Amino acid sequence: MLEIERKFLVTSEAFKTEAFTQNRIKQGYLSSVRERTVRVRIKGSKGFLTIKGISSESGLSRFEWEKEIPVDEAESLLLLCEAGVIDKTRFEVKAGLHIIEIDEFYGDNEGLIMAEIELQYETQSFEKPIWLGEEVTNDKRFYNAYLSTNPFKNW
Repeated sequence: MLEIERKFLVTSEAFKTEAFTQNRIKQGYLSSVRERTVRVRIKGSKGFLTIKGISSESGLSRFEWEKEIPVDEAESLLLLCEAGVIDKTRFEVKAGLHIIEIDEFYGDNEGLIMAEIELQYETQSFEKPIWLGEEVTNDKRFYNAYLSTNPFKNW
């Protein structure tokens, strides 16, 4: 239940030709406090409830618990969420032995395209596609919980 992940900005839309899946995602936060975020998500035709703990000092890892829930329950929970629901399309691209998830944001976060890769340990190496740009793992502005209350359009 430990999530180890690195985040990067994306420099072009070239990833779209490499993607093997894409899903529209709508998500909101029942709690966006730094010590624990509680997220409700609808991804395609599935609903999820996710709880994440505070990030490690390196910003690379944190506790994560996720449970699939019925979509109608996720839709009801979204109505209880804090202001600033996130709307994005997630593309998945294979990069060697890993899968990189690329999020193209809409609404108040339009123009932001960010990639995430989950690793087995913090120092694990991986193949970096040419469109993978600056690493923003330690920059809290790129957390979805932050983007929900401080959207990219206001930066």
